[in-house]
Amino acid sequence: MLMINGLACLLIITSLCVIMVRTAKKAALFYGLQSLVLVLLFVYLANEMQAHELYMWSISAFITKVVLVPAILIYAMKKIDESQTPAGINVAWLIPITAVIVTLCYFVVVPIDLPLVTHLKPALSVSLSHFLLGLVCIVSQRNIVKQVFGYCLMENGSHLTLALLANKAPELVEIGIATDAIFAVIIMVVLVNKIYRTFHSLDAKQLMSLKG
Repeated sequence: MLMINGLACLLIITSLCVIMVRTAKKAALFYGLQSLVLVLLFVYLANEMQAHELYMWSISAFITKVVLVPAILIYAMKKIDESQTPAGINVAWLIPITAVIVTLCYFVVVPIDLPLVTHLKPALSVSLSHFLLGLVCIVSQRNIVKQVFGYCLMENGSHLTLALLANKAPELVEIGIATDAIFAVIIMVVLVNKIYRTFHSLDAKQLMSLKG
């Protein structure tokens, strides 16, 4: 249990790294690292809860989240210049905001009485915090590629929540989730490239110039 809760906390640290780094390429590397931590969490949860389905989840997550999604994002950035894109939220604000989110989520989870997660409430609170940090990433970043990572963080958070509360779900559910995530990232990357070719900028404020 200690290892599971510890790995869950490591997800928060990697989320901060994804949000704080300036370039999308570095964010993709940290996202891949975070997804590797998520894969390890699935393995430990499978052993702890005797949920063998999670072993298949871990394989699927490794292929899609650790390998494919970062590769897609890094490849998409090969012809895009991020140097002129303004930074997002200041680190001095991000850390206290994260602390508030984690604390609130913990107090939300504490009253929940589920035998399945009695000893894993810290991990459950982290999964909820992770989802909210994804929202923070979306609304705080002026780099539209970094906003895509906000979606990725939200998806990882919901993925962990599902693993904690519905770990007996068949592998088909996991495949569906992973496939949706990949196609969503591909669609967003295509849109980002079209916007960049039109405005030669990744600044979200430039989107105000878009016309339907």
